[in-house]
Amino acid sequence: MIIASPRDFRRAAQRRLPRFLFDYVDGGALDEATLKANEADLSQILLRQRVLHAMDGVDLSTTLLGQELALPIILGPVGLSGMLARRGEVQAARAAAKAGIPYTLSTVSVCPMAEVAAASAQPIWFQLYVLKDRGFMADALARATALGVTTLVFTVDMPTPGSRYRDPHSGMSGPWAGTRRMTQAVMHPHWALDVGLLGRPHDLGNISAYRGQATGLADYIGWLGANFDPSIGWRDLEWIRDSWQGQIIIKGILDPDDARDAVKFGADALVVSNHGGRQLDGTLSTAAALPGIVEAVAKAIPILADSGVRSGVDVLRFLALGADAVMLGRAYAYALAAGGEAGVTRLLSLFEAEMRTNMTLMGVKKVADLGPQCLVRPMRG
Repeated sequence: MIIASPRDFRRAAQRRLPRFLFDYVDGGALDEATLKANEADLSQILLRQRVLHAMDGVDLSTTLLGQELALPIILGPVGLSGMLARRGEVQAARAAAKAGIPYTLSTVSVCPMAEVAAASAQPIWFQLYVLKDRGFMADALARATALGVTTLVFTVDMPTPGSRYRDPHSGMSGPWAGTRRMTQAVMHPHWALDVGLLGRPHDLGNISAYRGQATGLADYIGWLGANFDPSIGWRDLEWIRDSWQGQIIIKGILDPDDARDAVKFGADALVVSNHGGRQLDGTLSTAAALPGIVEAVAKAIPILADSGVRSGVDVLRFLALGADAVMLGRAYAYALAAGGEAGVTRLLSLFEAEMRTNMTLMGVKKVADLGPQCLVRPMRG
């Protein structure tokens, strides 16, 4: 099919992936109200058009935590990316390095940290949950240090996994899940050959490296349920802050008071996020939460945002609302599933083109010049 816009990748991914994987990426918690609100609320943010501002030389580069980025974009952590394309995390990391932006490896990646770090032309970021198994966390931190990781992204909005109703229906979990997944794979021969056969091993690489034995897809849901810890608090991150020499980004902030706590904790940055609508259904969209957090943080640390971003225009909307950079999740996962590294590269080129065109039409030459002054005030009834 023709890929003319970033949204085209979703349809391409749906055609290529077995249902259990597409629904895993595409779905959200419960009734998926927050998932829908993420996109809907962001689409209502109106950008201010300006004319006759001599708009040659638009610059999309920015600096984040001392790192030069060609675009104000980070590829965020997406679990099981290695099931979307052959050694998918490696392919996504390569595309990010080629584009001059960071790549964040998930705790629950298929490819282990060492494989992805060795394949990337730049240092990767690593995402870590606060888990009951503190031995795993200590081991992951040691591996990250040895591999040159300088930025850790701690996801704190998952003390317990959200209820995702699509998974038992699709075969990701539930009765006869293994048989249902196998049947779906047979019906998608391209994926079955490229990923199912040639993309092995299909296990949670970082967890298997720690346990010394394979932790496969069948163990995925059980391992998550057994290790997420509802008792976690800021105190559980203190030993990490004291021992980790690199930067710490706290991901999963939706409330201004939690944002202030992240600053007090000593975070180097935070990510305003509702986990793409995959955790608490019925909570605020990121677009609705972001302005209050920007006000609360008052530029003390950089603010990133994710959830609902499907285009370069959406990136500009978040930046105009006060974010310093934007994390992509589903948008690049669809592209990875549809076309591997080339698909992610194509997606980022489309995002760049949209951002460049729309900044020109907005009369904004630099990313640093994006802010509330670039928004149209809401119409009053």
